[in-house]
Amino acid sequence: MKNKILVGVVMILSCILGVVIKQKEINHSFFNPEKTIKIKTKEDKIKELKLEEYLIGVLAAEMPASFHEEALKAQAVAARTYAMYKIMHSENEDYNILTDVTNQSYITKEEMQQKWQKDYAFYVNKITKAVSETEKEVMYYGNEIIEAFYFAMSNGTTENAQSVFQEEVPYIKSVPSTWDNETLKNFTVETTFSKEEFCNKLKLENCNQIEIDNINRSTSNRVNKLQINNNEYLGTEIRKLLNLRSTDFTIDIELDKVTIITRGYGHGVGMSQYGANGMAKEGYNYQDILNYYYNDITIKKMV
Repeated sequence: MKNKILVGVVMILSCILGVVIKQKEINHSFFNPEKTIKIKTKEDKIKELKLEEYLIGVLAAEMPASFHEEALKAQAVAARTYAMYKIMHSENEDYNILTDVTNQSYITKEEMQQKWQKDYAFYVNKITKAVSETEKEVMYYGNEIIEAFYFAMSNGTTENAQSVFQEEVPYIKSVPSTWDNETLKNFTVETTFSKEEFCNKLKLENCNQIEIDNINRSTSNRVNKLQINNNEYLGTEIRKLLNLRSTDFTIDIELDKVTIITRGYGHGVGMSQYGANGMAKEGYNYQDILNYYYNDITIKKMV
């Protein structure tokens, strides 16, 4: 009898705990955005600051302050959403988020002053306005805050999340981004390697003759995978090993020279920052921009 009572108590507690956990997953009010968050700086130091203050440093680092104010607002919401997602899914007790390109870049006011010089006051006021006018706004898919990926410039089309992260994300699908095109500076970039340098970076043993075969591209024309001297590489792997701007690339080999031409800049997943600026110039507001690059999302204020 005691065992039955004990089992019953355990089952009731488990149900209660399950309800609590489920509520925590869909109720984001347990994080007060007025409180400080912990960031880990490039110098491996832990720094505490308010979320909205942190976002000013993110915008300053992640998007040109010369961009249209509606693009900056879209970036503010995307950055806030991404930060909240990381905070809520972080398993590290020492800090909530990193301040480099693996999470979101961030710079201090001193670095902003150095970056903008005489234009510091103008630009810091501009990005502060973008943050304050979207205060506490984040993107949801259903009841969940999304992982709001973004990048600099597409090749004319954004990429499906699965092609880059090997995991389908329902709110990030490939869409045309015609605002990213040849009129933009560095849309197309040529990078040259010697054969020896190329082979060393890819760890190819035989460099006398380089053969590239079986190039598989995604629907957005980015390289999914290819073979070089019978070694198979992912496009994302080639980009990392050769420090390329994107995975939309072509490789041309001539004598002792390897020339690679890339289109766009970044992983291609989520919001294109240059695309957002192009949309803003055409009269779209930040909500239009976010709803274009992220599918079936809602923008709501955290409570």
